[in-house]
Amino acid sequence: MHIALDAMGGDHGPEKLIAGAIQAVQEEDLQVSLVGDEQVIRETLRGLSPDPALLTRLPVVHTSEVIEMGESPVEAIRKKKNASVMVAFDLVRKKKADGAVSAGNSGATMAAAVRKLGRIKSVSRPGIASAFPTLKQPVVMMDVGANVDCRPQHLLQFAIMASAFSQIFKIKTPRVGLLSIGEEAGKGNQLVKETHAMLRESSLNFIGNVEGRDIWQGNVDVIVCDGFIGNVCLKVSEGLVEAAGQMIREGIMSSLSAKLGYWFARPVFRRLKKRVDYAEYGGAPLLGINGTGLVCHGKSSSAAIKNALLEATKIVEIKVNEKIESTIAANLNITLENI
Repeated sequence: MHIALDAMGGDHGPEKLIAGAIQAVQEEDLQVSLVGDEQVIRETLRGLSPDPALLTRLPVVHTSEVIEMGESPVEAIRKKKNASVMVAFDLVRKKKADGAVSAGNSGATMAAAVRKLGRIKSVSRPGIASAFPTLKQPVVMMDVGANVDCRPQHLLQFAIMASAFSQIFKIKTPRVGLLSIGEEAGKGNQLVKETHAMLRESSLNFIGNVEGRDIWQGNVDVIVCDGFIGNVCLKVSEGLVEAAGQMIREGIMSSLSAKLGYWFARPVFRRLKKRVDYAEYGGAPLLGINGTGLVCHGKSSSAAIKNALLEATKIVEIKVNEKIESTIAANLNITLENI
C-alpha cells in the first residue's frame, strides 16, 4: 500500500506530519511519499533520526509551492498547480499512490481532490465525513462542512457514502439516522422532511430521525445532515471535550482530596482521554471523489497523522468507492417526483 502525504500542510509545520509518517511505516507494511519542499523534508527527517531501513519506504516528492490556511481554495488550486496537496492527489490520479492525506487547508484539499480525481459516477456532491466517539461504537456523520446548502438528493447520497465508509468499523448493515429536531417523521424543515421520505424508500437501513442528544449514545451508526449543521456539531463536540477536560483539571487541583482521588482514578481518566481523543480517529475521509483522500485537523499530532495514513489504507482495502457506486446505482430511481 502506498499513501501520499502532504508534508507541508498543518499548523505545526512538517515535523508532526513526518513523525506520523515514520510511525505509520513502523507499524504497518506501508510506503508513504512525503510531498513538499525536499530540503525542508530532508532536514526534518535528519532531525527525527528514523531507522535508516525505513527511509526506503519514505520517498520524497519535491514541490515548490504550498497552499496556506487562509487562502481561497478555488483561487489557490488554480494558481498553485505545483502545491504539495495538488501533487499528492496527482500521484493518486497517476496510480502512483493508493490515497492521499493532508492536514492543510480543508477547502483546498477537497478542491484539489475533485480537480485531480473527479467524482464517482452519479455522485452529485462529494462531502466530508467524520467519526464521533459514542457510548458504544463510533458514529459517522456526513456532511461536516463541504456542502452548506443541500437538496434532499444530496443527503441521500451522503447517507450512502457514509454507510459505505462506516464499514471500516466492521459494521455490515449500518443503521442510518437523519439529524432533526424531533424523532417524528413530520419534524424538521422542508429539507429534512423530503430527505426522510427518500431515505425511507431507499435500500439503506434507515431507522428514522435522530436528535442532537443521540449523537453520543451509539444507537445509530450513520448520521446524515447538511454541511452547515454537521460542521456546527463537529465544532461543538470539539469544544465540549476541551472544556470538560479543563473543568476536570481545575477540579482535581482544587483540593488535596481531589488530587488523591485522581491518583487512584488515573487508569479511568487515561481510558476516557483515549476514547474521546480525535487523534484516535485519524482524518476525515473525502467521500464521493474518484479515489481515496483524507483531510486532518490542522493541529493534528503525529499520532493523528499516523492513524489517518492507516485509515486511508483501510478505505482502499474494503473498497469503499465500489460500495458507494453500486449502492447509488441501486437507488437511482428514487426522486422527489416518484415518492
